[in-house]
Amino acid sequence: QVSLEESGGGMAQPGGSLKLSCTASGRTFSPFAVGWFRQAPGKDREFVAAITWAEGRTNYAHSVFDRFTLSKDNAANTAHLQMNNLKTEDSAVYYCATTKSAYTDYDTWGRGTQVTVSP
Repeated sequence: QVSLEESGGGMAQPGGSLKLSCTASGRTFSPFAVGWFRQAPGKDREFVAAITWAEGRTNYAHSVFDRFTLSKDNAANTAHLQMNNLKTEDSAVYYCATTKSAYTDYDTWGRGTQVTVSP
């Protein structure tokens, strides 16, 4: 059983940066992809970005594609989300999750880390 843990959340001012990490522990970690999602109070959870674990192909939501950057460290079983030029609307709980294939839902989730962007 694999478990995921997010870290790196916190507070930032508009225009600032934060780097989130998602570390997997447990048995051999070899998902098809690691995704990042976020949920703000009163809103539905939304997709932010994803990276395929073997090839490193990335996909970003339109709202973040020019500000956020994904990376991964396969040896450390860790994926990162570098968030630059943060906006107040980026405030949310950020979750990482994994999926076994391109055709299945994300089925393993972390507990989330809070990101607050405020002047």
